Amino acid sequence: MIIVPASGETEQGLSGSEQQFADMQAYNEEMLKAGVFVDGQGLHPSAKGARVTYEEGDWVVTDGPFAEAKELIAGFSIIEVSSREEAIEWVKKWPTSCVPDPGQALELRQVYSPEDFADVLTPEMLEREEQMRAEAARNAAQG
Repeated sequence: MIIVPASGETEQGLSGSEQQFADMQAYNEEMLKAGVFVDGQGLHPSAKGARVTYEEGDWVVTDGPFAEAKELIAGFSIIEVSSREEAIEWVKKWPTSCVPDPGQALELRQVYSPEDFADVLTPEMLEREEQMRAEAARNAAQG
């Protein structure tokens, strides 16, 4: 997963320029043609969000906005590649027009798969995970 940090602009709800959308679309199309693109979305500003915390036996809801834009996420892309090195190469192709602020890093994180938990998940649990993923994919395809 490529995590895009928020900036002052994204937290103000500014969506970007036509050129930025064109650059991002071209990048996503390149990844799609290469067979590595899974998903990618931008996120609304934290002012439209909430944090839900479990404290002392109860759920506490804190409405946004949240103070530190640099600690927030503005969007993400999920890619499926064969190695960390390949993922880094794709991140290096990220459109420079879409980098939030100079010096801000795009963060690369590996998403767990059910197989990563094979030592604690029973075969039945692994099978159910596969079924749920298949069902979610069908639901997404149906729109």
